[in-house]
Amino acid sequence: MFGITGFSAQRLLNPRVIVMVKNEWLAPCGLYCGVCGVMIAHRDNDMKFKERLSTVYGCKPEEIECEGCLSDAPFKFCRACFVKSCTAQKGYEGCHQCDEFPCDFIGNFPFPVGKKVIMRAIPTRRELGTEKWVEEEEKRYHCPNCGYTLFRGAKRCKNCREPVDAD
Repeated sequence: MFGITGFSAQRLLNPRVIVMVKNEWLAPCGLYCGVCGVMIAHRDNDMKFKERLSTVYGCKPEEIECEGCLSDAPFKFCRACFVKSCTAQKGYEGCHQCDEFPCDFIGNFPFPVGKKVIMRAIPTRRELGTEKWVEEEEKRYHCPNCGYTLFRGAKRCKNCREPVDAD
């Protein structure tokens, strides 16, 4: 169904909407890279956002770069990820295929927002399947007030400044 690399277009529930499933963005832990602040800041070359994120991750702003967890250019923390190593050793695409979820790797996940999202995302991906899960993640990360695109962990909409909690 999915390889480690590739790009496939899927027409999902709404025939007018095409959601692109980019395999490099399907992090094994369940954190969908398409809504990751690090990847968004890198993609948009947003230095102000990179500076803010560097304080969260304890790194330099120039280290805030990523093209997806499973790409050839993942974020520095994703390069040495225990979850990614574990799923690869088991021959799984991700935790959604593992009967041991949630394991100690998830229980000890170093970022609280990430852990919260993983605990929601893995059961949802199991239930819906990958394509529908990606569609739901893309829909979820929009401001309910103005529709502006959000990133995982956002506390306030950048556009209308309303508080948000999409996680």
